[in-house]
Amino acid sequence: MPDETTTPSIETATFAAGCFWGVEAAFRQVKGVKATAVGFMGGGRDNPSYEDVCYRDTGHAEAVQVEFDPAQVSYEDLLDVFWDNHDPTQLNRQGPDVGDQYRSAVFYHSPGQQAAAIATKERRDKSGAYGPIVTEITAATTFWKAEEYHQQNLEKRCLATSHI
Repeated sequence: MPDETTTPSIETATFAAGCFWGVEAAFRQVKGVKATAVGFMGGGRDNPSYEDVCYRDTGHAEAVQVEFDPAQVSYEDLLDVFWDNHDPTQLNRQGPDVGDQYRSAVFYHSPGQQAAAIATKERRDKSGAYGPIVTEITAATTFWKAEEYHQQNLEKRCLATSHI
């Protein structure tokens, strides 16, 4: 029988940083990330579709849920990936993508995650390297997984074009 103390514990982190395809791809490169899924969080409609979120003002953000092994990668390291892979000073947009579904947000799953997110946001705000950071830090709610064709979309697109 395996020793339960050696069984890795997997934790969940959820981030919104614009279009979820690129955000997911960034997290998938991190050692210790065991799985990712793209979907929606922070809105007011149950089980929204991509079309609902984009065109029907549900209040959801495009989000990436990350399953990670904290023995291999810390939540703080994941926060660094989050901060470094988007512009946290843009309100309800990232580059050409505009709307509250593209907002910058950390959806925390524990008080420890909340404290870490607040601390890193304050540290980066005080560094002067950015303008004022508008990232929201809020408790995680239900994560609604996006349609299958959105999952690992950039990887799928690269594979499809590599055979041309």
